Amino acid sequence: MTTPLFEAAFPFADDVLALPVTDLDETVSWYCDHFGLKEVARVDEPAPTVIMERDGVRIGFAVNGGDPSRDGAAIKVSDIRRARDELEGNGVRTANWRVDDRDGQKFRVFFVVAPDGLCYYFHQPIETD
Repeated sequence: MTTPLFEAAFPFADDVLALPVTDLDETVSWYCDHFGLKEVARVDEPAPTVIMERDGVRIGFAVNGGDPSRDGAAIKVSDIRRARDELEGNGVRTANWRVDDRDGQKFRVFFVVAPDGLCYYFHQPIETD
């Protein structure tokens, strides 16, 4: 059995369960095909929203009038190379493969900008001895 890849998701702005999009059906299709997410819930109120999940990590998308180019999520993964390889294998363009240093902790990272304009920061802590 393969180790779960997604470990956690954190919003750039307000809510990782209400990232702004304009079309829920297109969103579900793209994120299923490219990120391996599955739809687990859909509601119409207070705004049309779909919740998607992978490895127990939930990310939501809402038709809420927000600007997707100013939002997104940081996704912590268990294996950053496997995440990049899988996404690229699914036709996703990844960018800015690098090491970040935040508060003395190093992270291997890369970015994805989805067709809807949302930005994703994939990251994995680098273990040091």
